Amino acid sequence: MNIEEFRAYMKTGKEVETDTEVFKMFHKLSQEALQITSDLNNKYHTPEEIVENFSKLTGREVDKSCGMFPPFYTDCGKNIQVGKNVFINACCRFQDQGGITIGDGCFIGHNVTIATINHNFLPEKRANMYPAPVKLGKNVWVGSDCTILPGVTIGDGAVIGAGSVVTKDIPAMAVAVGNPCKVIKYIQKPTEKT
Repeated sequence: MNIEEFRAYMKTGKEVETDTEVFKMFHKLSQEALQITSDLNNKYHTPEEIVENFSKLTGREVDKSCGMFPPFYTDCGKNIQVGKNVFINACCRFQDQGGITIGDGCFIGHNVTIATINHNFLPEKRANMYPAPVKLGKNVWVGSDCTILPGVTIGDGAVIGAGSVVTKDIPAMAVAVGNPCKVIKYIQKPTEKT
């Protein structure tokens, strides 16, 4: 199985059973991610080197406008897509097997966790997993210490308050907070002075 076949399978949302090719690919990609993030996290890198390492980690070219403060953790890496002018702050954890898409202009605060995999509830099948992608629209701001759960889409311009647990989709231009995260208001455009 190659990376494109892996990504295609993850898009289906079908169960990933143990002892299958896709399950074995999980482990192969995890080992590659551990190697790359170990280097990224354990010595100084220039901003340009960070983008280069992040490109290697994702298997896609990451735009030079992106920034990151390591350490950064992932158990896959190869199913992350990042737009332009994205900033990822320190200590973030991306479980990206199911797919993480981050739109242009997103800010991701310290210690944010994005999860895209759920395990089977049955104890005898607990090692089996279900992928579900997470999508952040353009100009989303995710505050520090948030957790975004599998299958969530956050609309353009939304703000997620620090410490929130996002369990359901959040509409564009919403400010949402809490556990579970709920919309508390919408962002208004400033009125022009005449």
